[in-house]
Amino acid sequence: MQYSLACLASVPRRIGLRRIGLLGAIAWSLTAGVASEACGKDTLPKIRKDVVYGHKDGMALTMDVFEPESKRKGIGLMFMVSGGWVSTWMPPAQMSNFFKPLLDEGYTIIAVRHGSSPKYVIPEIVEDVRKALGHVDKACEEWQIDKSKLGVFGFSAGGHLSLMLGTTANDTKRGPRIAAVAAVFPPTDLAPYKTDGNPRMDQFPALKFDSNRNDEFSPLRQVSSVDAPTLLVHGDKDDLVPLSHSENIKEAFSKSEVPCNLVVIQGAAHGFDAEGNRVMFESMRDWFKKHLDERPNQSSSE
Repeated sequence: MQYSLACLASVPRRIGLRRIGLLGAIAWSLTAGVASEACGKDTLPKIRKDVVYGHKDGMALTMDVFEPESKRKGIGLMFMVSGGWVSTWMPPAQMSNFFKPLLDEGYTIIAVRHGSSPKYVIPEIVEDVRKALGHVDKACEEWQIDKSKLGVFGFSAGGHLSLMLGTTANDTKRGPRIAAVAAVFPPTDLAPYKTDGNPRMDQFPALKFDSNRNDEFSPLRQVSSVDAPTLLVHGDKDDLVPLSHSENIKEAFSKSEVPCNLVVIQGAAHGFDAEGNRVMFESMRDWFKKHLDERPNQSSSE
């Protein structure tokens, strides 16, 4: 883990919501050779490229599946490729550098791309990632994943989508379920961004949907006792998505007796420095170990 985390030293401190989130900056810096000495030239994981999980408007919705070379745990982590509700493609071989800390731990990573803003708005985007979860659930046997050990994580808009799955997927007894969530600086209540004249509406056109549905697509308003255990990581100087978004949903989880932890990165805005990234990744690793690794296998719990 130390070896992989050393690669994060070149990540820019501030990363905007409109970009892919941390993913683009980390992968770019690694593949550009900034951290090539620290990262070495390890064998790439097995990658299932451009797995089609659905179609819309004549286009394929795709995901990439990254399988660990060793220590396979039978645990799947869905990564929401989203910044500003824009889902950006990059070569999977480059993307794998970002996932190395988690692949080294034996997790299978599923990078999910959704229909992007401005063409699609949040209700349509949430529908995409729910469809992706359904596809992953059906593919678990082929991908050697225990479907009772599915987690999801993301940054900023990707954190919002992760929380949407974590707060709604378990509401029904049938269908795919989420067992753990890690969300980094996530918007949890969309209403403040959708007030009349708010410039965020033009900055992030995915927000331009019927305001009568704000609660339906705000994770804060969807919290219930069946939700997945959730880790939140947030900077205390974040002006784009204030810390209160994570504080408020943590309080809601606590009232519903859902396991939740909030890690606050002191002095960080909407993006972390190398030390903040180290804390973030180690917190995610520990959270998934606690709530996925230590969870009974599906066969032993039936």
